[in-house]
Amino acid sequence: MSEVAFQDGEGVSAYLRWIKHAPPVRYDLRGSNLLPCTVDDLPGAREALALDGPHEEGYPPLVEAIAARYGVPTESVAVASGASGANFLVCAALLRPGDEVVVEEPAYDPLMAVPRLLGARIRRFRRRFEDGFRVDPDEVARAMTPATRLVILTNLHNPTGVYTPPGALQAVGEVAERVGARVLVDEVYLESAPGLDPQPAVHLSPTFISTSSLTKAYGLSGLRAGWALAEPEVAEKLRRVRDVVDVVGSFPSEVLAALAFRNLEALQRRARSILEPNSAQARRFLEAHPMLEWVAPSGGSVVFPRMKGCADSEPFVAFLAGRYETGVVPGRFFEAPAHFRIALGGSADTLQKGLESLSRALDEWQGRAP
Repeated sequence: MSEVAFQDGEGVSAYLRWIKHAPPVRYDLRGSNLLPCTVDDLPGAREALALDGPHEEGYPPLVEAIAARYGVPTESVAVASGASGANFLVCAALLRPGDEVVVEEPAYDPLMAVPRLLGARIRRFRRRFEDGFRVDPDEVARAMTPATRLVILTNLHNPTGVYTPPGALQAVGEVAERVGARVLVDEVYLESAPGLDPQPAVHLSPTFISTSSLTKAYGLSGLRAGWALAEPEVAEKLRRVRDVVDVVGSFPSEVLAALAFRNLEALQRRARSILEPNSAQARRFLEAHPMLEWVAPSGGSVVFPRMKGCADSEPFVAFLAGRYETGVVPGRFFEAPAHFRIALGGSADTLQKGLESLSRALDEWQGRAP
């Protein structure tokens, strides 16, 4: 294991360590998952549950459902333990020590931690607040070298929820092709955004690899049902990497995931019944509060406001948790310390009370300023 990955003393991913061990609060706006489904939210779940069966390369009905949903052959599907597992498989299959990886900034920190763990070097391209956090292909090109083997970005962007249209992605792919690199697009939030093109980036060219799961858009994080979509040669490499990581997935989870694909429209309606009113409530709050500025997300289950005149939100985040029992995620975990991330995928009551506490805390914090 790379010593670089542990040099900060916090482990491979500082954010994941923090979120797993963060003290409990009354109003938790930290996690980015959609409110979890119950068994009764997935019709037929109780009857379908089985403990073992054929799934050497993934439960065949699940692989077939993923392929049909996203318009790819089954040979292009590699199942994984969530989108995080899929991202790991991609990096482990394509990277070698000393390779370079270009990653967006700000970023979800495991997207850098995994390449570092594998001995790769990280280079960055900026997504700027002033530009609405859009992807600039020229920025990507400036970050690349002949040693670049992979470009990693998220769509919708984590943590801001900003959408990158196909034209911009295509331009990034053309830049990557010049040096023989591939482009990994983590699309775990993409299907949570109504009105946007949900077609995975893998359809743009063989340069692209798309990863996703049933977590953020469908509320089934407990299944850990993820996948990567890639040209067949790459997908086969991912399957062979999985042989030495966890061999196969959980059969009961894959059976339930296949069932979920038969019920995606109902699960999507449930998700939107949660996200749309919560997003509207957050928008009203953010537009009204003078201490905050933000880029409106295209969708997803998070929003990423910035505190005006503040270099680091972390003291405020600690104050909010300690005095008002309300949790948000400090921006430092996404390389944007003046920001903090608010989750929109939980219950309406938790969000409302959390935002009320946040408003009071901001007002009190502003009164403390010299």
